[in-house]
Amino acid sequence: ESKVVKRALVIGGGIAGIQTALDIAEAGYEVDIVEKEPTIGGKMAQLDKTFPTLDCAACILTPKMVDAAQNEKIHIYSYSEVEKVSGFVGNFTVTIKKKPRYVNSDLCTGCGLCTEKCPSKKNPNEFNMGLDNRTAIYIPFAQAIPKVPVIDTNACIHFKTGKCGACQKNCSVGAIDFNQKEEFITEEYGAIVAATGFNPLKPEKFDEYLYNQSKDVVTSLEFERIMNAAGPTKGQLLRPSDGKHPHKIVFVQCVGSRGQSCRDHSYCSKICCMYTAKHAMLVRDKYPDVDVTVFYIDVRTPGKNFDEFYRRAVEEYGVHYIKGMVGKVEDVDGTLKVQASDLLSNEQLHLDADMVVLATAVEADKSARGIATMLTASMDTNDFFTEAHPKLRPVESPTAGIFLSGVCQGPKDIPETVSQASACAAKVIGLLAKDKLLSNPCVAHSDELLCNGCSTCANVCAYGAIEYVEKEVNDHGKREVRRVAVVNEAVCQGCGACTVTCPSGAMDLKGFSNRQIMAEVDAICK
Repeated sequence: ESKVVKRALVIGGGIAGIQTALDIAEAGYEVDIVEKEPTIGGKMAQLDKTFPTLDCAACILTPKMVDAAQNEKIHIYSYSEVEKVSGFVGNFTVTIKKKPRYVNSDLCTGCGLCTEKCPSKKNPNEFNMGLDNRTAIYIPFAQAIPKVPVIDTNACIHFKTGKCGACQKNCSVGAIDFNQKEEFITEEYGAIVAATGFNPLKPEKFDEYLYNQSKDVVTSLEFERIMNAAGPTKGQLLRPSDGKHPHKIVFVQCVGSRGQSCRDHSYCSKICCMYTAKHAMLVRDKYPDVDVTVFYIDVRTPGKNFDEFYRRAVEEYGVHYIKGMVGKVEDVDGTLKVQASDLLSNEQLHLDADMVVLATAVEADKSARGIATMLTASMDTNDFFTEAHPKLRPVESPTAGIFLSGVCQGPKDIPETVSQASACAAKVIGLLAKDKLLSNPCVAHSDELLCNGCSTCANVCAYGAIEYVEKEVNDHGKREVRRVAVVNEAVCQGCGACTVTCPSGAMDLKGFSNRQIMAEVDAICK
């Protein structure tokens, strides 16, 4: 038996992490959210509208962000990262690193005066995908939670030259602290939820689309920010290069998805067809003078009201869908020349466009691999977390006590993400509701007299259940200190991988030892 700590950790503060935390807190358990960015909200906070209802993304998300911040059972560690994880199901010990904001969160009122007075104003705004600038001290967006500024030390004049300090001089409550240091917090948890989210693929390697050379070739998320009323152009559809209104826009599907080259991911990103239809409809609805063409491989719309949404784009809004691939984009005197193929008519097409929008692939967040290593959780070749069973245990990791929420497990849209987050929370609540956990009796065991400390078993253990200790062993009257394997029975799943790998035959499964199995075989053969 092992005790269960009545507290959960959620790694990631996007919509998946927020929903999971809210559901766990509603059941009466303490939850900590660790988010590496200065604010929770994730990628959904950057969206303008959501398909297929065209609801305002911020109108849906921000109330949940506020609920999470005001819930007494939820503690948000923003601008923080998980540094170390040890322990086992029901009893994890986690070290969290809080990065310095150089602003005292307890004193700051979020008035924004420091951001207005900061003289360093020409720094790329990450929230707006670098399409406009921000100050060195900034709040990512107006509804950010916590609404506390953070100082970019690479842009701050004070950190580069030791001078300035305008933010500190103008702060009426004295919240600016240039001497703030990293802080390490250690907590114990009964369950850990991975909700690390995704990033859109950066199409730098796709030179044929001219993304690196032309400002008017943008990704879908960049286009989302352009269309957003709080974006760099205040919701006006303008070309990034010259600020003029475009009249012809070409959308290119599956950039980095469903490909066979080293640049591409082999999987379908699942949401691109729908958000491209959304973008096309929004453009045609607000700017009927804009001609919109979409090049696609296949239109995949397998969801409730999804196909009807796509048909609306074609039939009601007059969006031109062409089955074919774009081969090349050239910039000729400010006009983008698009060379493509129409596979249905078997023709080569040459189109003029004012803007080209690339529907880039969804890929796992870069931090996911390191977190999976700390959690001893399994991942696939695309750095998505692997579930314990794709049909029967879709929100659980093979490692006991580790649960999966959202796009960290694979590409999915917002409704599917939220439903998986709630399912994940239900599994966590089921674990935390127990006072003690009964471990599997069929676990590995090491014979100290036979173990030679080679570490072979620890290297093959998928669950991190085996560690080595220096121990005094009585070998037929001779006492000596040896390095021997020790199995954590609370973590071991009894898979038997270590028993077949051990070169000295020291590892056995309790109840299924080699001697017992051979005795059964002998009895059958008599």
